[in-house]
Amino acid sequence: MLLLGAWSQARAQPRSAAEPVLVINSSANEQHFTVPQLLNRPDVATLSATDDVYRHTVAYRAVPLLALLGNNVDPKFDTVEAKARDGFVSQIPFALIARGASGGAVAYIAVEDPAHPWPPLPQKTETAGPFYLIWNQPERSAITREQWPYQVISLTLVESPVRRWAQLAVPATTAVDAPARHGQDVFVTLCLPCHRLNGGGASDTGPDFGRPMYPTQYLTEAGLRAIIRDPQAVRTWPGQKMIGFSKDILSDADLDALVAYLRTMAMASGRCPDGREGSPCR
Repeated sequence: MLLLGAWSQARAQPRSAAEPVLVINSSANEQHFTVPQLLNRPDVATLSATDDVYRHTVAYRAVPLLALLGNNVDPKFDTVEAKARDGFVSQIPFALIARGASGGAVAYIAVEDPAHPWPPLPQKTETAGPFYLIWNQPERSAITREQWPYQVISLTLVESPVRRWAQLAVPATTAVDAPARHGQDVFVTLCLPCHRLNGGGASDTGPDFGRPMYPTQYLTEAGLRAIIRDPQAVRTWPGQKMIGFSKDILSDADLDALVAYLRTMAMASGRCPDGREGSPCR
């Protein structure tokens, strides 16, 4: 991305009911920002991205996310929950956003100008607007695809997913260096935006990974890996949304860890009483 612009802070103004509104919730208050309010801020910047949902160069007008969140973030809220219009809910560590002030990738809220709309999304008629969380120099912080939520309707400062939903955590007896522990992080970053696990999570876009059965209980490991990589190569239906994870997004090592996490959680559920090789959980 190429960045041009200045930094500042603004506050919400009265709005009409018909205008798109970005809602930002914190422990202190709830702020509402309309498109004109954001586009008229003195810290609005011009960005161009080539590696986002459009996969070709698109120019954006955008506001630094840190400036919108403010300077008095309660330290217990270590995550920004970004909700999209289609039910996608990304859980973004606040530390990842804060790192933008010290050499890391910088998070912005891109704002679609009605006078200059963005292109339609690939194979769709709608755009990524009116609000899109984008990153300047994402490679500096290893930002992944699920951390670029588009059609955002709200941003909320919350506790980390594992603190909010204890059912996401691997058993305390799991070894510190066990692949399942890393798989837990992979699940939270890449899977939780669309799925829940035993009810834990904020999105219902995809099926729950723990109810009524874990995928390791009803899929072969080869089948599970194939679905994660390219679901349409395994099964298709008209309303299918999942597009899969290439090795550029999910490495083989991370996929191994994710499968280990799901297997560990299935074992811990008590639904795999013996855990022997060849049982449904193995």
